[in-house]
Amino acid sequence: MVLIQSTGEFISGLLFINEDELQKVEDKLSITPSDNDVLLNKCRQQLSEYFEGTRRTFDLPLQQNGTGFQQKIWWALIQIPFGQTINYMELSKRTGNTKAIRAVGTTNGKNQLSIVVPCHRVIGSNGTLTGYSGGLWRKQWLLEHEAKIAHGLQMLF
Repeated sequence: MVLIQSTGEFISGLLFINEDELQKVEDKLSITPSDNDVLLNKCRQQLSEYFEGTRRTFDLPLQQNGTGFQQKIWWALIQIPFGQTINYMELSKRTGNTKAIRAVGTTNGKNQLSIVVPCHRVIGSNGTLTGYSGGLWRKQWLLEHEAKIAHGLQMLF
């Protein structure tokens, strides 16, 4: 499941949760109908289209708090085309600081907008799947899903 969080004006979180975590989240929520419903419905619709294979990019107002460096990394993630991957060194190069590769990896891991800010498209230098807060099996599934849609390929890892 994907938990969608919103500030009212922006989508602020898209986080994978397990069913056992759902009850904990529901117990903390106080949901009332509002204008926010329009934004949440738009986000749900776009995620559905992504999973159906009819959407490759997202058109949502996004906001996640972070330093200028983190914002730069998250913006660079959005620029990775659907169905393609890059490694952490390439991401460091694209953001202008190859010496910051560890900080790039840490920032990638702090991304709160899974799928929409596609941190799953960043892989290890040797082509292997590396850390993903949603679980490596989800990262593999997302990459295979995108490869199938973009290239008609089934990927094997």
